Amino acid sequence: MKVVFIVVAWCISSSAFAQPTSQPSLTHYPQEQHLKNVRQLTFGGDNAEAYWSFDGKKVSFQSNNKAWGLACDQIFYMPVEGLDLQQTGKQPTRISTGLGRTTCAFFMPGDKQILYGSTHLGAKECPPDPGRAPGGKYLWPIYDSYDIFVADLKGKVKKQLTKTPGYDAEATVSPQGDKIVFTSTRNGDLDLYIMDIDGKNVKQITHELGYDGGAFFSPDGKKLVFRASRPKTEEAKKEYREYLKQGLVAPTDMEIYTCNVDGTNLKQITNLGKANWAPFYHPSGKKILFSSNHKSARGFQFNIFMMNEDGTGLEQITYDGVFDSFPMFSPDGKRLIFSSNRNNGGNHDTNLFVADWVD
Repeated sequence: MKVVFIVVAWCISSSAFAQPTSQPSLTHYPQEQHLKNVRQLTFGGDNAEAYWSFDGKKVSFQSNNKAWGLACDQIFYMPVEGLDLQQTGKQPTRISTGLGRTTCAFFMPGDKQILYGSTHLGAKECPPDPGRAPGGKYLWPIYDSYDIFVADLKGKVKKQLTKTPGYDAEATVSPQGDKIVFTSTRNGDLDLYIMDIDGKNVKQITHELGYDGGAFFSPDGKKLVFRASRPKTEEAKKEYREYLKQGLVAPTDMEIYTCNVDGTNLKQITNLGKANWAPFYHPSGKKILFSSNHKSARGFQFNIFMMNEDGTGLEQITYDGVFDSFPMFSPDGKRLIFSSNRNNGGNHDTNLFVADWVD
């Protein structure tokens, strides 16, 4: 979104909620007591949706960095240590085809392949970004040409996991490496689905009207946490359906939900208003981190918060004046990677940062 609520496609589109800022150049704010040894990994463009490999040594992410010759988001991976992208000419390894637009990459078990969503079968060109709706609402595109693919670390596509008409994207893998959760419009709405790691045995998990997406498994693989919109009034439902017909969603009103992997025990765990999204379980399985603009008067400032699994004990984790989101813990629970507008020299750039986590 472009002030951005682009999130990286749905994972979302990487410039999400980002805005120019005149903040001082900082990689770490003194209030961020849960973060230590904060280090910047990328230096230009919009970089987001960074997710750890199973061995905790690499991350996959999406970027539209024009310095790398990109017209829109493509998928990359890089080692967390040993690659200095500040050096002239240094680039991470691109995994996606370079065609269409991509989103939401995640390492497969064994760390030799990466899955991601891509529109490249629909067209070689980047699909157009939506404009704002009348009244200034931010809109997320739900391109019906998105499907989920698996590629090796050299970028060769090894398998197409989804082939149904409509949007299939936002896929993430369980910590046990046996299941994939993703969002699809195959039933006419944006719902969550689970499938086996090979793409078989697809089962619908959520069934209520509204957008369900950005889902992640709990550390034990038994639960899901995700963001959802739930239009309540007839007017809101009508607007949601009309946008969806156009391949769009207005993501300004979302809350965090949890459920079991079979869809039972569905619970709304935030009731903060505005946009609450990008949730991820704390290594204990008892807390959840997420991004929210609920404390922002105009809705432009996003920070990362933490709460108990039942929604109590809300605590602010990051303090950037513009945008912090996409928190993900390393498999050993010792480090956190996230995207931020901090230290970007006052432009729109969203970069990746990694920090040691302090409980």
